[in-house]
Amino acid sequence: MTDARPEQAGKRRAAYRRGHRAEWLALAALMLKGYWPIGRRVSFAGGEIDLVVQRWNTIAFVEVKARSRRDDAREAIDAAKKRRFSRAVRSWIGHNPWCTSMTFRADAVFVGAREWPAHVADAFTIEGL
Repeated sequence: MTDARPEQAGKRRAAYRRGHRAEWLALAALMLKGYWPIGRRVSFAGGEIDLVVQRWNTIAFVEVKARSRRDDAREAIDAAKKRRFSRAVRSWIGHNPWCTSMTFRADAVFVGAREWPAHVADAFTIEGL
């Protein structure tokens, strides 16, 4: 009998590396559009924000999704993810009073293999804000 755990661990490591790569590509694409990074992989209140970027008076909280096809990545943000993301955003704002006069937005960047990242501004609503 073989143990499937090493195979599962390898898949998790590959997904983790793919996620890091996608976040760096997303950040590069956003910086080319004039956004400045404020935070990366920020965890608050049981949720994670992949990227926090600012352009002028707008702070964008960015969810990055990577799949082999960029169109598949677009379908990967479900209601539970939006709730956790929104909870983390509200907590981040509460811990950063300097930004209370800013405009807040939930963006998404979708990354596919051998495709330039697709940035969607205001991809979904930040719940409770």
